Amino acid sequence: MAEKLFIFDTTLRDGEQSPGASMTKDEKIRIAKQLERLKVDVIEAGFAASSNGDFEAIRAIAAIVRDSTVCSLARANDKDIQRAADALAGSDNKRIHTFIATSPLHMEKKLRMTPDQVFEQARSSVRFARKFTDNVEFSPEDGSRSDIDFLCRVLEAVIAEGATTINIADTVGYAVPELYGQLVKTLRERVPNSDKAVWSVHCHNDLGMAVANSLAGVQIGGARQVECTINGLGERAGNTSLEEIVMAVKTRKDYFGLEMGIDTTQIVPASKMVSQVTGFVVQPNKAVVGANAFAHASGIHQDGVLKARDTYEIMRAEDVGWATNKIVLGKLSGRNAFKQRLQELGVALESEADVNAAFVRFKDLADKKAEIYDEDILSIVSDEAAAAHEHEYFRFVSLSQRSETGERPHAKVVFSVEGKEVTGDCDGNGPVDATLNAIESKVSSGAELILYSVNAITNGTQAQGEVTVRLSRSGRIVNGVGTDPDIVAASAKAYIAALNRLQSKTEKLNPQL
Repeated sequence: MAEKLFIFDTTLRDGEQSPGASMTKDEKIRIAKQLERLKVDVIEAGFAASSNGDFEAIRAIAAIVRDSTVCSLARANDKDIQRAADALAGSDNKRIHTFIATSPLHMEKKLRMTPDQVFEQARSSVRFARKFTDNVEFSPEDGSRSDIDFLCRVLEAVIAEGATTINIADTVGYAVPELYGQLVKTLRERVPNSDKAVWSVHCHNDLGMAVANSLAGVQIGGARQVECTINGLGERAGNTSLEEIVMAVKTRKDYFGLEMGIDTTQIVPASKMVSQVTGFVVQPNKAVVGANAFAHASGIHQDGVLKARDTYEIMRAEDVGWATNKIVLGKLSGRNAFKQRLQELGVALESEADVNAAFVRFKDLADKKAEIYDEDILSIVSDEAAAAHEHEYFRFVSLSQRSETGERPHAKVVFSVEGKEVTGDCDGNGPVDATLNAIESKVSSGAELILYSVNAITNGTQAQGEVTVRLSRSGRIVNGVGTDPDIVAASAKAYIAALNRLQSKTEKLNPQL
């Protein structure tokens, strides 16, 4: 039988460290449920000691998720580990993941500790974590830039103390594939008790090689766990992309010879959910989950695919969750047809009330555009779930705007503030600028607009526009997402969504580790 490759998803922890990607507790729960449907082996739900919000999110996920291991990160000290243990107490399938930096640079400049002090701290932290669970992971932070003799000494000691997973972290994306794979291989060969632990890889994408490095760690180094995120989300240039790792190993099973437990048909739904929640749009040419990943523009390619799919397609779109039936419903479609399509898309709403609310939004959209696509339905459901779980201090009501050549655009926006309607009127350099100015004229948030992005959810001039707005205020960065066939209305909704996040007390500042 083929060996198993374990998939460790850290979207909710390392992915959340992207500036502006901070998630609420309810958003984390939604994504955790989708990760469980995806059948990832381990969900790193957060870093319990970083904030009360993260602690509560981990605790909630630990109480709900049953088919995946739930994990919390913890620095190598008793306080962090105790906090992680408390957050995970409700789970029968839990892991504590503790770490400490081992590179000379980090030990001297960041930790201000000697190698001997780091060695003892690593040992004692694993020993303490074992009091709460037999499933303990240890990571040498900045492992790819660490002295190999010192790494061997530390890793032998933590395995002796009971660490069951050893994760070699390429924290700053410094590694290159052959060298990184050889590093993992050498460590496994030189550490006497290496067979007592599962070896793992955790790579960042600063040089664009996170996936390649991770696969080298698996194939050359013999690692059997990969730490990754949906859409490659993560701070700086991101983390190893889950969808790319999974489909590379599945598509090239002839080379890797490994089994996985992943339900690949849940990859695209997971990608869309993470994108919508975080406001980080997936680039069209992104492997596996990008809008163009299975598109063929070349006449030669089109001809080949029509004759035999495998001439130009190495994997099937439906195997990763792309729908083969694009146009599904219209304004005459009933509630049962809508509900059936939700089931076909793998969408599980929590209650009949949620289904009814989503159906109302569907009918509203169907009055505006003739053809409703699967992507439209997924957007409706994501918007509805977000609205159901998040208190809306500000709420969009209506918009009117005037724009003509040679005249300065003007917009009037009606929105509510804690249930009381207000109206903002303003000019701007364009209709979007006028609209956001109109909102800001009544809110006076003082926030800086640092990103404005427009993405068409489907094709054609009737497509819904998805607008992402990123605001910064007092060191806090938040995203807002709005969808509507009218781009200007989508912009207003996105701006108001971001303002709600700035107002929310449940949003947290990300721990930048």
